[in-house]
Amino acid sequence: MEEENKAVNKEEQQAADQQQKTSQTGEDLAAQLEEAKKQAEYYKDLFLRKAAEFDNYKKRQENEASLVIKFANEELISEILPVLDDFERSLKLSKDRKDLETFHRGIELIYQKLVKILESQGIKPIETVGKPFDVHYHDALMQIPREDLASFTILEEVEKGYTFHDKVIRHAKVIVSSAPAGENAAEPRNGETAEPQARTENSNNSEG
Repeated sequence: MEEENKAVNKEEQQAADQQQKTSQTGEDLAAQLEEAKKQAEYYKDLFLRKAAEFDNYKKRQENEASLVIKFANEELISEILPVLDDFERSLKLSKDRKDLETFHRGIELIYQKLVKILESQGIKPIETVGKPFDVHYHDALMQIPREDLASFTILEEVEKGYTFHDKVIRHAKVIVSSAPAGENAAEPRNGETAEPQARTENSNNSEG
């Protein structure tokens, strides 16, 4: 009987210990869950703040980029303004002057001044007269038969073309030579192209 009581007491003690462990484990899990919730809330808040900071940074960058684009040509415009002043002064003086040669010389000097400013910014005129036609740089408005020149030689410049840092921003409009009627056109040399005929605008009507 005594042994049975001991066995029962032992089982009861083990059950009590197990219940205590289970209770302790539950409390630990509850504490861990609470800590996990706090961490989740912290990282959520951190994420929202970082997202807001990035959005503000993005807006600042967009505004700065917009300002850079808006005022990209400010330096060029500032350099051109004195040329505009020169034109205004020349026009005022021309009203009281009969010396057209002097007036012409003044306008020429202003033109040269403007050309230098544009060249300093990377703008250069495209070479034309006497050069072989090149479809990458020239637009042929018409062709004129010539016996003394190779075909596709540029005879006249109708409108200047320009490059900006070696990039063509406007093709030069030109008139080019062709073989006389009844003769076969010579083969284009290096740097020339047979394209002017395709780019010619109503050349036959212009010649007629």
